[in-house]
Amino acid sequence: MTLPPEAAAAIERVRRDVCTLHAELLRWNLVTWTSGNISARVPGTDLIVIKPSGVAYDDLTPRSMVVCDLYGEVVDGEHAPSSDTGAHAYVYRDMPEVGGVVHTHSPYATAWAARNEPIPCAITAMADEFGADIPVGPFALIGGDDIGKGIVATLTGHRSPAVLMRSHGVFTIGKDAKAAVKAAVMCEDVARTVHLARQHGPVERLPQEHIDALYDRYQNVYGQRKGTDS
Repeated sequence: MTLPPEAAAAIERVRRDVCTLHAELLRWNLVTWTSGNISARVPGTDLIVIKPSGVAYDDLTPRSMVVCDLYGEVVDGEHAPSSDTGAHAYVYRDMPEVGGVVHTHSPYATAWAARNEPIPCAITAMADEFGADIPVGPFALIGGDDIGKGIVATLTGHRSPAVLMRSHGVFTIGKDAKAAVKAAVMCEDVARTVHLARQHGPVERLPQEHIDALYDRYQNVYGQRKGTDS
């Protein structure tokens, strides 16, 4: 496929970004060996960039990232794309607001997925980031778009950017790949904290009005805001 120069430049930027972000999965102990993957939408196109299948993290380069269309067909790349490409592509097709998707098998969150149990919104950090319990999506086999269908069905209309796919692992979405990576990091962090708390007894979910207030503050007030003087 011949792409206009502006699209080619955008693809190269996204390839660099996606490659760099994979190091964060290792840094935060969210993946092992060659498992897990990150993808990102190429702005202004109907294309995505995704990790190649079965390539070691130490061997990843921007050029090894694979460019696919929104149906998972390879447009450019030296490798086969991730076996999860069909799931990622389905999410991008059905959720145009999503700019990045991440998949991990991070141990604590995946343990909740193995139990088919949502993570209750029991701590403020979870209310801030997720605004709700982290839900469980249906079991689906790897390789087609069934996982993507489960992700979309579970997260549509839900505050959480993370879903625990039953007996599989974590998928997160975001406005871009970096936001989706952050959601994956935070998902594992709260999964671990709530698990540890439950070793000492029952864990009580925060009242919904407190979850709502914390989520609104974090999403709309917290941090540095453009156009403010302080």
